[in-house]
Amino acid sequence: MTTRLILDTDIGSDIDDAIALAYLLAQPACELLGITTVSGDAEKRAMLASALCKAAGKEVPIFPGREDPFLVRQLQPSCPQADILERWPHEIHFPKYQAVRFLQDAIRSHPGEIVLLTIGPLTNIAALFAVDPQIPSLLKGMVSMCGRFKPEVEGREALEWNAMLDPHATAMVYRNAPVSHRAVGLDVTTRVTMPTAGVIERFRTACLPPLLDLAEAWLHEHETITFHDPLAAITVFDNTICRFERGRVKVNIIDEHIGGRTIWQADRLGPHEVAVSVDGQRFFESFFPVISKA
Repeated sequence: MTTRLILDTDIGSDIDDAIALAYLLAQPACELLGITTVSGDAEKRAMLASALCKAAGKEVPIFPGREDPFLVRQLQPSCPQADILERWPHEIHFPKYQAVRFLQDAIRSHPGEIVLLTIGPLTNIAALFAVDPQIPSLLKGMVSMCGRFKPEVEGREALEWNAMLDPHATAMVYRNAPVSHRAVGLDVTTRVTMPTAGVIERFRTACLPPLLDLAEAWLHEHETITFHDPLAAITVFDNTICRFERGRVKVNIIDEHIGGRTIWQADRLGPHEVAVSVDGQRFFESFFPVISKA
C-alpha cells in the first residue's frame, strides 16, 4: 500500500533536502504527487529537484513557491547548490505563482489521502492555510522538520533554521495544524549524523549521480552530514524510528532575537506530536537499503 505525499522543500541550501527527496523517489511505498519549493531563488531550487527526479526516471510536477518570508528579512536569498545544474539534465520552465494553488487542488482532489511533508520554512504552507482554512482538515497528515522542542539553553541557541526563517509562517501553521501533525525537531535530528566521506562511499555503490555530485561538493566544506530532513521523511513510512509524544507547540514571534522559537508542552489532548527520541541505528538500517535503489 502506497502513501500519497507532497513535498515542500528548500532544496539547494543544506544537502539533507536532496537526500530526503532521493529517499522519497526510491521509496516503493511513496506516491510522490508533487514538489513545491520555498525560500530564496525558488526556481533554482525547483531545477535541483527536477535534476534528481530526471535522474530517477520519475515525472513529478514541480512548482516554485514563495521566496520571501511574510514579515522578516530574507536570510536565505540564494540557492548555493545550484552550481551542479550545469552538469545534469533538468527542467528550466515551471508554472509561476501556482504552488499554493497546486497544493490546494491536489489536497481537495484527494481528501483524507495526502501526507504533506515540509522540510523548509513554512511560508508556502501558511499561505495555503490562509487561502483555504479547510485544508488542514482535508489532509491525512502532516510531518514537519521544523522547530526545536527541548533546547539545552534558553535564547537564540534554542532556534531551528526552518522555524526561524519565517517565524510568522511557523506560528500560523502550528496554530492551524491538522489533526495529525508530527514535528521532528532539531533536538532529535542532530542525533542522526554520519561522516560525509562515509556517506559518499555508501552513495557510490548505487545512488542518483546528481546526489553523489552534491555530496562530494559538500565534503569540501563539511565533514559531517546530519540527516535532518531524511529523518522526517522516513517517519512517514517507518513508525519504529522515532518515539513521539503528544502536546502543544507555541511559537515566539514577538521578540526579534528569538522569533521562531518553538515552545512545546506535553499534553495528551494536544494537537501536535513531537519526536522525543530516535533510534539512530534503526534509521540507517532502514534508510540505506531504500536509497541504494534510487
